[in-house]
Amino acid sequence: MRKIAFEPIANEKSRILILGTMPSEESLRKQERYGHKSNQFWKIIFTLFDKPLPDSYAEKNALLEENNIAIWDVLESCEGTGSLDSSIKNEKPNDFKKFFRKYPQIKHIFFTSKKAEEFYRRYVGFDENRIFITLPSPSPANARMTLAEKIEKWQVFIDAVKAHRT
Repeated sequence: MRKIAFEPIANEKSRILILGTMPSEESLRKQERYGHKSNQFWKIIFTLFDKPLPDSYAEKNALLEENNIAIWDVLESCEGTGSLDSSIKNEKPNDFKKFFRKYPQIKHIFFTSKKAEEFYRRYVGFDENRIFITLPSPSPANARMTLAEKIEKWQVFIDAVKAHRT
């Protein structure tokens, strides 16, 4: 079955880009990024901003937009069963040349998994105009780290957000 990713959420104020690999089957079904109830992405983000986690997907995205954070996926589409990155095959990357022409002000890129970084490196490549950082995956498959450990490792993300406010 071919899976198609979401369009990016970004605007002219976006300075930071969070990149996942591909939405999970549950996320695609719910039409919400990081929509699986066991995924810790939104818990991490809201903890870093010291805010309570809302139920509303619109409120979750609003926090990102208010803080000049764009969100997207490295892959536009792929095949595979299940939601594990390891099951991805016949992948097609998103058009980052077009994206960065539209949003040249993005200077920090954070990958939410090593696989997202690997696909980006393979299909897009790193450049000297941006800072690239790979964070621990918020996926429930990354069970070797506790939520507290993930939040600690994601501190570099919130530090970048704060740096772009000044």
